[in-house]
Amino acid sequence: MAAARLSPMKLTKYGHACVRLEKDGRVLVIDPGTFSDVAAALEGADAVLVTHEHADHLDTTRVLPALAADPDLVLYAPAPLAATLRDGAGDAATRILDAVPEAAFDLAGFSVRTYGGQHALIHAHIPVVHNIGYVIDEALYHPGDSFTVPHDVQVTTLLVPAHAPWSKSGEVIDFVIAVRPKKVYPIHDGLLNERGLALVDGHVGRFGGLYGASYERLESGVGREV
Repeated sequence: MAAARLSPMKLTKYGHACVRLEKDGRVLVIDPGTFSDVAAALEGADAVLVTHEHADHLDTTRVLPALAADPDLVLYAPAPLAATLRDGAGDAATRILDAVPEAAFDLAGFSVRTYGGQHALIHAHIPVVHNIGYVIDEALYHPGDSFTVPHDVQVTTLLVPAHAPWSKSGEVIDFVIAVRPKKVYPIHDGLLNERGLALVDGHVGRFGGLYGASYERLESGVGREV
């Protein structure tokens, strides 16, 4: 399916898996977690998308107060997580909504499509939680903690989980090859030191490049037009 956007988005990374998207004066934030600069990411935000319940993707101690303080702020999360959040959200509960797989909706001036349904397996002894990947404006894909490839859309920008307890470098490379984006920005890299970052950048950038993907690491607070 061809992408259709009236105007470009500005993408800014705020550490680990958190990104802020801006377009036409509206702001959408994805995965403001404990490894991220949540305050900066949420400043002036219209909406928040959460891929799953793990703390590095959702800092409830900061996000729930932000919801309480801004009566216009809306949050979408996988249904079991959304239900849990509503229990402690008071008057903000009506603005915490379920994100379900294979859905499409408009949010804060952006189009959103949802993919997947579950977190990648870490270990058989660790329960698998719900995970929703989000395609924004049919152009940018944030998969959360999964390697689910979106169907019926050719995204131009992929936010690739670069490192996690549930993955290995070969799977990261294969995910980039399967999605076939034009641009790749790594996320989910908060557990790596500079040596690890350089190793992952080298592998994913080199092999992704063979399939037409340009790879760039963004420092926290640095933005790009996508």
